[in-house]
Amino acid sequence: MNWQIGGGVAVAAIVLGYLLGSIPFGLILTRAAGLGDIRSIGSGNIGATNVLRTGNKKLAAATLLLDALKATAAAVAGTYIAGPEAGLLAGLAAFLGHLFPVWIGFKGGKGVATYVGTLLGVAPLWVLVFAAVWLTVAFVSKYSSLSALVATLVIPVALWVMGEEKIALVMAIMTAVSWWRHETNIRRLLAGTEGKIGQKG
Repeated sequence: MNWQIGGGVAVAAIVLGYLLGSIPFGLILTRAAGLGDIRSIGSGNIGATNVLRTGNKKLAAATLLLDALKATAAAVAGTYIAGPEAGLLAGLAAFLGHLFPVWIGFKGGKGVATYVGTLLGVAPLWVLVFAAVWLTVAFVSKYSSLSALVATLVIPVALWVMGEEKIALVMAIMTAVSWWRHETNIRRLLAGTEGKIGQKG
């Protein structure tokens, strides 16, 4: 697996990706809407799922979209600046930036939206695979977290089988980190206490 990354220019793309990923849109949007600090409610997370706990579906949808697109922008910009490998790493950097944002003390989200956004930037058609798996698991189980866990597991395996080794490797790293960030959800799933889609509280 031969990686061809153009030195300092690629590093700049990766740094740009991290800084883009670090933008806490959930926090920005909820504050702008007068809903206070999103980190003080629910899970304390800055992602769309926690924004939804404010009861504002439009804000949650906007957060989901912007969190995804910041990773897409990073991957596309990285590719334009220094090639596809740099684009992959810039997307990974955006994903890590969302999880560990420099602007708010490195305490961010769980990364599902930025995972999808990176995938959109480097292998757009595979977003349809992610969506199909997510929707299928969600329909059967009614668990959003389980749907994300299964979808993020399927993507790198499927990419590898199809010969997309570089993309598969980066997505596998993101999957591992995402699963680690979902540790609490996994524990609740195993205990049968995880909240289901549409369930309040």
